[in-house]
Amino acid sequence: MFPLLKPPVPLYAQAPGPDVAALFPPEHADRSHILALIRLGDYSQDAYLATDTHGAIVYMNRSAERLFGYRKGAAIGLPVEDLLPDVGEINLRLRQPGMRNTLPWRGQGLDRQRQPLMLTGAATHIPSPTGHSHLYVMRPRRAGLSDADRQAELASLVYRSTSEGMLVLDPKGFILDVNPAFVKLRGRPESEVIGRHVRCLNSPCHDREFYRAMWRAVMETGSWQGEHWGQHANGELYPEWLSINTSYGADDEVHRRVMIFSNIAEIKQAEAIIWKQANFDRLTDLPNRQMFHDRLEQSIRKSRRTGSRTGLLFLDLDRFKEINDTLGHAMGDELLKEAARRLSGCVRQSDTVARLGGDEFTVLLDDIREPRDVERLTRNILRRLAEPFRLGVETVFISTSIGITFYPDDAADAESLLNNADQAMYAAKAEGRNRSCYFTLSMQEQAQTRMRLVNDLHLALGQNQFSLDFQPIVDLASGRITKAETLLRWHHPVRGLVSPNEFIPLAEETGIIRSIGDWVFCEATRQVAEWRRVYGLDMQVSVNISPAQLRHEGLDHVFWRNHLDTLGLSARQVIIEITEGLLIDSGDERIQRQLDAFRDAGMQVALDDFGTGYSSLSYLRKFNIDFLKIDQSFVANLTPDGPDLALCEAVILLAHKLGLRVVAEGIESREQYELLAAAGCDYGQGYLFARPLAPIDFEPLLANGTDLRPGVHSAF
Repeated sequence: MFPLLKPPVPLYAQAPGPDVAALFPPEHADRSHILALIRLGDYSQDAYLATDTHGAIVYMNRSAERLFGYRKGAAIGLPVEDLLPDVGEINLRLRQPGMRNTLPWRGQGLDRQRQPLMLTGAATHIPSPTGHSHLYVMRPRRAGLSDADRQAELASLVYRSTSEGMLVLDPKGFILDVNPAFVKLRGRPESEVIGRHVRCLNSPCHDREFYRAMWRAVMETGSWQGEHWGQHANGELYPEWLSINTSYGADDEVHRRVMIFSNIAEIKQAEAIIWKQANFDRLTDLPNRQMFHDRLEQSIRKSRRTGSRTGLLFLDLDRFKEINDTLGHAMGDELLKEAARRLSGCVRQSDTVARLGGDEFTVLLDDIREPRDVERLTRNILRRLAEPFRLGVETVFISTSIGITFYPDDAADAESLLNNADQAMYAAKAEGRNRSCYFTLSMQEQAQTRMRLVNDLHLALGQNQFSLDFQPIVDLASGRITKAETLLRWHHPVRGLVSPNEFIPLAEETGIIRSIGDWVFCEATRQVAEWRRVYGLDMQVSVNISPAQLRHEGLDHVFWRNHLDTLGLSARQVIIEITEGLLIDSGDERIQRQLDAFRDAGMQVALDDFGTGYSSLSYLRKFNIDFLKIDQSFVANLTPDGPDLALCEAVILLAHKLGLRVVAEGIESREQYELLAAAGCDYGQGYLFARPLAPIDFEPLLANGTDLRPGVHSAF
């Protein structure tokens, strides 16, 4: 065993001088174990040198001044290589990943007269955010020493200088010696522990079986290492990394055991922060998507093992985007935090409430015995989230839509279970929101059909599966075709003709609507240009615009205008049809810009399905609408004395007073035609005149200049 050298005076007899303080700025004041090492230099016969992050000498004790021949303070600020030209290699080794902070060192020094000095000692690495400082402890290497003596001297130097606590045991486990770092780490003086059995250091955090297993491994293998809870003299517990190694004598009997203690509290704190950031939502402190998936997998495994049922609720806050957009993201965050608190207060301690992102939450329920228990829970959640939210000076109200599914009833794995809950949540929204909905197999079938349809929709345009039909819009006074509405058709290679009500919403959700909308515009105007060339008609074509195209600025007006120029068409020959819902959204600046661009280009605008939405009459003044289209629901039941006729007459009168023209949709009988014509309606369309027709079937109507008034020409 190497000899143990001790300083001649107490370790903490005085504070370090001002030069030492330069090594450690205030933000690194926790490096007390390094300061303690430097304090040794004030009393040690060994030479001490300390450098800053630039490699300049900031501390030199009296022994070093004598060794190198410098007067007090004369070497401060010099590059350390002026005194120790060989330290570059040891510095690089100290900075290697996984290397200990302190390594033994042998090399050559130069005194003030540039005479060589043969030195032996240890170098300590002091990492910091701004660079690397070092502490060098050394003494002259005496030529007369044997290699064994030098090794023993070096080991003693490392033992006294290392920042890790060390103690030496005899074969029976009694403490023979401790180093200064151990005294600092545990807060116990040498006199309190030397001579006592190592059991005096046992931690209350570990039971007898832990220590029995630890010492059993030491007896069998000679070593052990692992995490251990150390206890300071003041009772404070902290995590440490404990290593135990054994030194054997010539007879292979145990000679000494060495225990090394490293405080890993900072490492553990950093790991805890990283773990929390990876697994918990920063805003609400709820488990995030990753943690939720882990717990869902655990719940499913438990249900398989015990035969119990697991319930999953998928929640989406209704109208949250509206509140976020109007009151700001800060208020939206406050609402989410309060919603998270209310949700957590509704469930059992064993249940999991998680935030997946945005305004989506999940509730994971273990050991569900009766479905009615979930029903009571969902009613409570709906009630709590419907209560007012106080956000600053504002009071707001929201609701939530909840999808419910069970394992193993509805799915066999976590991903399918989550998809089922998501589908059920959307079903709850479709039914009116502020309610819950249980997953059914029909939902899964609908979702699969929807997914396949979306995939096919991506291919449809490139494979020429779309076509256009045109329905004539007739001047009711003359019976002549003056306009035509464009209607999109999808000829699916397997399903046949797919209804626009089925595929248009999917195109809007997936963003395909932009490319489809451009194709419809180009094809419709191309067809009108062709008819104009052949029949000499300045007929207008009406093109329906999806709300999604305007909300997401999916229209390229420059491209459209250039296309019209290429065809030689006036923009006045194009009518853009929009719905009342778009006028309600007109506060959105993007929609306002899009509508203004149509007007600036010279295109006309028709308001479709008028009377079925919630638009205010003020919108008719605000926007330059050219046509009102009376919805067919008002036309279908027209009778001479009925209320629908009065409504139609009122709309026609109002429109004419505002300078607008009126188109009646869905005219199917001669009586409807005559009542609307008598009321002054300008235009009409419907099966009475013609069904939507393919271009080749539409052309005979144009070629003959057909009068489509009933009694004059038979309907197609």
